[in-house]
Amino acid sequence: MPSPARRLSGRARHSARPGPRVRGMRLVVADDEPLARDLLRTLLEELPGLAVAALAEDGEEAIAAARAHRPDLVFLDIDMPNGNGVHAALEIARLGAEVIFVTAHEEHAVDAFEVGAVDYLLKPVRRPRLARAIERARLRYEARRPAQSTEPTLPAPAQSAEDAVAAPEPAAAPDDAFWVPVLRGTVRVAVDDVERVEAAGDHVYLHAAGRAYLYRSTMAEMEQRLQGSGLLRVHRSAFIRPERVVATHRRGKVLALELSDGTQIPVGPRFRAAALALLGKTA
Repeated sequence: MPSPARRLSGRARHSARPGPRVRGMRLVVADDEPLARDLLRTLLEELPGLAVAALAEDGEEAIAAARAHRPDLVFLDIDMPNGNGVHAALEIARLGAEVIFVTAHEEHAVDAFEVGAVDYLLKPVRRPRLARAIERARLRYEARRPAQSTEPTLPAPAQSAEDAVAAPEPAAAPDDAFWVPVLRGTVRVAVDDVERVEAAGDHVYLHAAGRAYLYRSTMAEMEQRLQGSGLLRVHRSAFIRPERVVATHRRGKVLALELSDGTQIPVGPRFRAAALALLGKTA
C-alpha cells in the first residue's frame, strides 16, 4: 500500500493542505524523506506570507514542479535520487527561482554557495534557523520585484514601450554610489553602505542597510569598481566587509566566515591568504 505522501499524486504533487491564495512567496519543497519533507512543509505553513505550492521527492520532480508552478523559492535536499539537489538547483535557477538547500551534511555549504543558493539548512531544521533563511530569501525576492520597493526614487523620463525594453542601465557615474533601477526611477545605494556583494549570474545583489538590491554587473566589473572601498573579495562570488566578520568556521579544508547577520560565506582557495591576512590585522 503506498504511503500517504505517495498518494498525494504522481510527479510534483500539490500540497495536501493548500491555504488561501496570499500575496507572498510561492514555494516548492523537495526531499526524498517523507518525514523530513512533511516537517519542513508544516514549519513553512506556520510562517506568514508563504504558500507551499508543491512537494517533490527527487531532483527530476523538483524541476518539474518549478516548471509547473513557477515558484519564488525552492527548498532542495542535496542527496536525492534521479538528479541530486545541486544539479536540480542549476536548472531551477534558470527558471528564475531562488534555492535554499536542506542537508544532513555540513560540508555541502560550499556546494550551496557555488550555485548561488540563498542559504543552506542542516537537518533537523529548526524554526529560528528557518526563519532567518526565509528572511534572506525575502531580501532577494523583494530585490527582484522593484514594484514593491518603498525606497524614495528619482523620477524616470517618459519612455515609449520600445525604449523601455531596450533602455540601458543608468550610468554608474560617481564611484561613491550605485544607482539601482526600480520601477519608477532609480535608488541611490552608497558604496560605504554596502555590507556584502553576491554574484547572481550577470547581476549582483548589493546588501545594504538590511535590504538587497539587484544590480546589473559582473563580479570582474565589481572588483574594479570596489577598489579602495574597504570591501574584500573572499570568493569568486562574494565581497564582504571584514569588520562584519564575527566568527570563522572550519569544515575540513573549507574556511567559512560568519557575518554579523548570521550569513556564512565560504572563502575561495585563491582568496584565502589575503582574507586571513586582513582578518588577522583587523582582529
